[in-house]
Amino acid sequence: MFSEKEIQKIRSQFPILKKKIYSNPLVYVDNAATTQKPIEVIQASQNYYYTMNSNVHRGLHYLSHKATLHVENVRKKIQKFINAKHSSEIIFTKGTTESINLVASSMDAFIKKGDEIIISQIEHHSNIVPWQILCKKKGAILKIIPIYENGFLKLKDFEFLISKKTKIVSISHISNVLGIINPVKNIIDKSHEYGAIVLIDGAQVPSNLDLDVQDLNVDFYVFSAHKMYGPTGIGILYGKNQILNKLDPYQFGGEMIKNVSFNKTTYSDLPFKFEAGTPNIEGIIVWGYAIDFIKKIGVSNIQSYKKKLLMYAIQRLSSIDGIQLYGETKDLSKRSGIISFNLNQLHCFDVGSVLDRLGIAVRTGHLCAQPLMNFFKVSGMIRVSFSVYNTFKEIDYLFEGILKAKKILLN
Repeated sequence: MFSEKEIQKIRSQFPILKKKIYSNPLVYVDNAATTQKPIEVIQASQNYYYTMNSNVHRGLHYLSHKATLHVENVRKKIQKFINAKHSSEIIFTKGTTESINLVASSMDAFIKKGDEIIISQIEHHSNIVPWQILCKKKGAILKIIPIYENGFLKLKDFEFLISKKTKIVSISHISNVLGIINPVKNIIDKSHEYGAIVLIDGAQVPSNLDLDVQDLNVDFYVFSAHKMYGPTGIGILYGKNQILNKLDPYQFGGEMIKNVSFNKTTYSDLPFKFEAGTPNIEGIIVWGYAIDFIKKIGVSNIQSYKKKLLMYAIQRLSSIDGIQLYGETKDLSKRSGIISFNLNQLHCFDVGSVLDRLGIAVRTGHLCAQPLMNFFKVSGMIRVSFSVYNTFKEIDYLFEGILKAKKILLN
């Protein structure tokens, strides 16, 4: 685990952590929504516009060549980061949501009436709605893997649901609400036995777990930069070459074409076939610096430290009278650094508002997972999610803040 000195050194790289909120020190524990950015990432954004701002892949001049080289180097860096076999399997998108929509849209031609798609009760709306739309359009059937009260998937039910009619299985690797780490490798293996294609929503994963898409043998894997210390508006779709080559593009226009006439258009090779228009060049290049930041610290070191924070936070919060913690709270080996909770008799928005006045940034509401809220019979929750720059002292401050919120709101 990191020493106090090491944590302070890490924190010093995040300028926003010095900010005061209503005269209180910022305690930022909304990292499942987006992480803060280290100074090297912030400076890389400025440096791009100072030194290489140009469109990519289309120009022979110096700036275009330089920007193109940087973009493609980041593609290769992501390939190595997730251990993809080919850099052409890395498709740049706006983020996790667009990546899922890309697959759902492009799979349209392979889905027919009566086919089945499986998701789980734990999913983010971004991994529910695109499949609902596809099923409605094609007359396919959406099936749901239920969960236990502790948030774990009922895998026996999954084995009952899956069949030769199953064409797609789409599951989150880590729940954005409960922090549950799903056994995705087992799900992938079982799905492949039935010939189903598997997409894994890895939005919460890249700075939490070591990721090896070849070891998982996953067909599609998606995530965003902004939850791993990078910029917003950029993410990736990883897909196996042999599958991507069979799919039609999601969008059409510049860059993704090989030849165009008024009679016929042919598409570019991977990955450009799925990258219509000018990409988020700055975002891609800056993302490379975020990956370097993570690699310097080490994903396993970040994971180990966040586990310690999680254990300590659950211990402290569990002692609060009237608190309801959701998800598994004993066996934390299958959880990441996310805690969602409610306080009896108090609305999550009211508690969140009091915490905000104390400088504590948490997430409140249905957390883009309304079916999961319905399962727990609540309208919303309060979510705390940790990053490598959070401290045990901040958890103590959060604990005191929750007690203050109770006192204020119940009096």
